[in-house]
Amino acid sequence: MSHSPLYLDILILLMAAVVIVPVAKRLGIPSVIAYLAAGVALGPYTPGPVIISTQTQPLAEFGVVFLLFAIGLELPITRLRSMRHYILGLGVLQVLWTGAAIGGIALALGRSSAAALTIGAVLAFSSTAAVLTMLVERNETVTRFGRAAVAVLILQDLAVVPVLTLLPLLKGDSGSIASALGLASVKAGAAMAVIFLAGRFVIGPAYRFISAAGNPEVFTATNLLLILAVGWATAEAGMSMALGAFLAGLLLSDTAYRHQVEADIAPFRGLLLGLFFMTVGMAIDLPLVGERLGAVLGLTLGLLALKATILFALAMAFRLSLPAALRVGLLLAQGGEFAFVLLKPATELGVVEPADSQILLAVVALSMAATPLLAFLGRFAAEKLERRWGQERFALQTSDLRRHVIIAGYGRVGRTVARLLAASQIPYVALETDPHRVADARRAGLPVFFGDAAQPAVLRAAGVERAQAVVITLNRPRHAEAAVSSVRHAATDVMILARAHDSRQREILLKAGATRVIPETIEASLQLAGLALQEAGLDPVEIERSLDDFRRAYYSPPHA
Repeated sequence: MSHSPLYLDILILLMAAVVIVPVAKRLGIPSVIAYLAAGVALGPYTPGPVIISTQTQPLAEFGVVFLLFAIGLELPITRLRSMRHYILGLGVLQVLWTGAAIGGIALALGRSSAAALTIGAVLAFSSTAAVLTMLVERNETVTRFGRAAVAVLILQDLAVVPVLTLLPLLKGDSGSIASALGLASVKAGAAMAVIFLAGRFVIGPAYRFISAAGNPEVFTATNLLLILAVGWATAEAGMSMALGAFLAGLLLSDTAYRHQVEADIAPFRGLLLGLFFMTVGMAIDLPLVGERLGAVLGLTLGLLALKATILFALAMAFRLSLPAALRVGLLLAQGGEFAFVLLKPATELGVVEPADSQILLAVVALSMAATPLLAFLGRFAAEKLERRWGQERFALQTSDLRRHVIIAGYGRVGRTVARLLAASQIPYVALETDPHRVADARRAGLPVFFGDAAQPAVLRAAGVERAQAVVITLNRPRHAEAAVSSVRHAATDVMILARAHDSRQREILLKAGATRVIPETIEASLQLAGLALQEAGLDPVEIERSLDDFRRAYYSPPHA
């Protein structure tokens, strides 16, 4: 039995993916960089096995098609509407300003207007994969800076579609760019209208019919058929398959089938996209990049500095705090995986020179590799700024408070305590380490401040020595214990009321210095017992007296 060269090439690519990606994940390296490195190792510019990229290229290009489908699938209209302020404001301005600045530099260096426009667009994008992974791992997508960063990434993802559509039309002279943009817009608009009409009257009923059959294989086949059929239709209309795939994803984004479709296409998307990035890596000319290594490093640093500065300025203009704006700027300063998606056709079409493409590929790869360091620097600097400036503002705004209550933790329990105190006109100050909660509360005019109640400086700024009580509502046992201990050392006479999960944690918090501790399990048990006694026919007054006796005995201070 003879094996074709394509069979052997795919076998080698799969082996490379199986080996290099898990190793890269252990080292904290983004998977995109790992795929690129595997492609470089298998390319013609390094010793070892050489893959004939022209054989695997058609298969690899489906990775981009599936990626755009997944992006469309993850952008339901409801989500876009809720973030429209950042998407249509911060996101649009970031792409325009960054693209214009980089395009202007390219134009000044002698590149054609079409090449400058393409280079500006290519480098304006950030890495959705790397940034979202970090935000999700650290549970920061709900913070204000996290939402702003996600909004910018969403707009960038949306902007890829018109850029891909525009590329084939930029081959002409510079005077035809405006007409090319107009033609691309008309074609895209017509395609979207036709596809959305088909989606409303054909795709919805078809999915209901297929899902009713209860056959998972047929459902998966339907997903593949939709992606490829709509992609083929847009390609036949003179546009890209990627645009069709994106529109197909949008059709399903607001339907009940979205999550199942996403799960079905995830393996295809991941594998084919990895294959695409490997083929990009094969095209990187290492000797050429090595000869111009100084230029590559300089351009990488320049890209990071320029994008971070523009993003920081725009984030401040959109009223993000200084620490949040700094984090957004550094987190999104790198180039993105869409640069590889765009540079390949741009080079093949002659819009960007091959030598420039090689340099740009290396610059984007290096900037993406720097993403973990950029995220760390942003977080470190933001925390320093927040501690220094936040505590100064905090102390100034609480300096006149006397006999107030300090609430440590503004989660579900902390908010309830705050509402009850406010209803009784008792002044309070809440401390919270989740910037999203703090920002929401501040917008509502509530006295909630960013700060860790376990830090003596934060407690002094909150006026703990002037407070009548401190309520510890922190959910994590170690954090609660540390806060109780710090409060007791800062103010020996203040009453400390703490929340505990159970009796064991209650004892720990009492030893740490809490005046009284309320275990959640005990209160839940008392409520259930009261309902049971009521159903048994006991007098409500007698039930309440019995529960109060239990509470007095259980919650009495140890010295009582």
